[in-house]
Amino acid sequence: MFKSIFILYVVCFGCYLVFTRQPDYFDGEKTPAVIHWLKDSISGMKIPQAVYNDGKKQYSIDARYFLHNFSEGEPVTVIYESGTPEKAAVYRFWGYWITWGELIATVLIYIALFQVAVSVTKNPTAEALIEQMEFKPEKKRKYMD
Repeated sequence: MFKSIFILYVVCFGCYLVFTRQPDYFDGEKTPAVIHWLKDSISGMKIPQAVYNDGKKQYSIDARYFLHNFSEGEPVTVIYESGTPEKAAVYRFWGYWITWGELIATVLIYIALFQVAVSVTKNPTAEALIEQMEFKPEKKRKYMD
């Protein structure tokens, strides 16, 4: 039972990941970018930003990802939609495909639904047990006439 639930979880989470990425994986364009440590306009701190060019204009996006440190001049790939090139993302497995928030939320939902299923089936009533013990499957013919 645990294997089938886990397989269902992986399939559903995989479909969710493929079809909910922004910018869209299927319509997005990938282009090379370079990491530069630039001053943030809001906080005034230096942060890693991916600087890329779409052929017309140069853009820079925030490249901070949890548990990943970029160095100055590091080459990366950026994915963006041609209609909104300023809304890009660094194309990496961790950060584009999987984020902490989604991973934690899906694991918590998985655990909660599993606990609901266990609590519902854990203590059946006496009538349900008697009905289950008295059940005799009727014989069915292999082929209908």
